[in-house]
Amino acid sequence: MKLKALSCLIFVQLIISGIASAQTNEFSTWGAWFHTQKFSDHWGASFDAQFRSAHHVDFLKHILVRPSVNYYFDKNKSAALGYAYVATNGRVNDVKTFRPESRIFQQFVVTNKVGTNTTITHRFRLEQRFLGQTNTQPDFFAQRFRYFARGVMPLNNDAVFTKGAFLALQNEIFANVQNKNKLNKHTFDQNRAYAAFGYRLNKMVDVEAGYLNQYIKQAEAYTINHVVQFAVYTRFGN
Repeated sequence: MKLKALSCLIFVQLIISGIASAQTNEFSTWGAWFHTQKFSDHWGASFDAQFRSAHHVDFLKHILVRPSVNYYFDKNKSAALGYAYVATNGRVNDVKTFRPESRIFQQFVVTNKVGTNTTITHRFRLEQRFLGQTNTQPDFFAQRFRYFARGVMPLNNDAVFTKGAFLALQNEIFANVQNKNKLNKHTFDQNRAYAAFGYRLNKMVDVEAGYLNQYIKQAEAYTINHVVQFAVYTRFGN
């Protein structure tokens, strides 16, 4: 049932994006590496690095580095405290712009098994955002809430999925909870719907490629970013 709900949510997002064709459309490529390291039954760490292009891969728009310390309550529940650095490059009338952003975040993650070997992950994250100044804008502080759901569906029927092909569906919604007037003047910030095909090389490494639809709310309009994403997932010490 949870997997069907996630699939329906992603389908609705894609339909909405198609209807909003009069808005700005962009096409970009993202690359990402997600790593989890477990030190003991209760303690571990995570790290991800992401590189995101601008429209038509004209230049490298975003670089994101995000480490965290994790506490595992049991095998399917964890909490984390982390930091993220985001470098944003832009172009305004052929003039280069740059904005640094530091984030502190807290999150809670729950993973459930559905059926034989499908897993559904729910992530709740609160971010404190320290956005640096640009050529035209001062620095400011904001907070944002994010809810993320991801389903991984192996294409085999093994009770324990350690190798083979899989499908991944995920959706993430972003909501501004403080200082939204400095951002887009709306509580709703953006939505990311994603579908991918992947392969688990072993219990420690996954690789995948897919399509991500990023629906961004601006003050007076929307931007729809059509993204081809390539990702690597590594898990050590589990």
